[in-house]
Amino acid sequence: MSMRPWDLASYRIRRKFLKLFGASFRVYDGDQVVAFCKQQAFRLREDIRLFADESRSHELLAIKARSALDFAAAYDVVDSQTREAVGTLRRRGFASLVRDNWEVLDHAGRSLGTVSEDSTAMALLRRFLSNLIPQTFELRGPGGGAVTLRQRFNPVIYTLEVQVPADVAIDRRLVFAAAVLVAAIEGRQE
Repeated sequence: MSMRPWDLASYRIRRKFLKLFGASFRVYDGDQVVAFCKQQAFRLREDIRLFADESRSHELLAIKARSALDFAAAYDVVDSQTREAVGTLRRRGFASLVRDNWEVLDHAGRSLGTVSEDSTAMALLRRFLSNLIPQTFELRGPGGGAVTLRQRFNPVIYTLEVQVPADVAIDRRLVFAAAVLVAAIEGRQE
């Protein structure tokens, strides 16, 4: 693969249909699968691995929860090739009760930005009336444009479309991990 999946300007994350244990996702550039995600089943601490393909022979990124049960869960992102700590994605506990909010932190724990659900009104509609209303998130960082993560309506297969503007000032691996985490964690709520 010549281009790393996180270098793409847009991609689609799609949950594998009828998976009994754990979850798996394919990441698409158009019709081509550019990455595969495996979420381990029956783990007390969330463990999500991203691979170059479904053979799982070339691991790209690891996303691991710091603790088993945490209201403001933190997920560390590690580049599997270099073992470099890329950053952390931390759920904003009470702020996420009504409207899902995540904080994006660099490898040293400094805030880089946020991932937030589109609006409080839409979030309330989703939670109390129908979870069939697709979610939209924005990842905003210092300067630059916002990354858009938009769920497509499909009551059977969860699909998240990601648009990454060229001027995003956050490490693209962290943006990619945030999109996968939204698909894995928020996608379970439907």
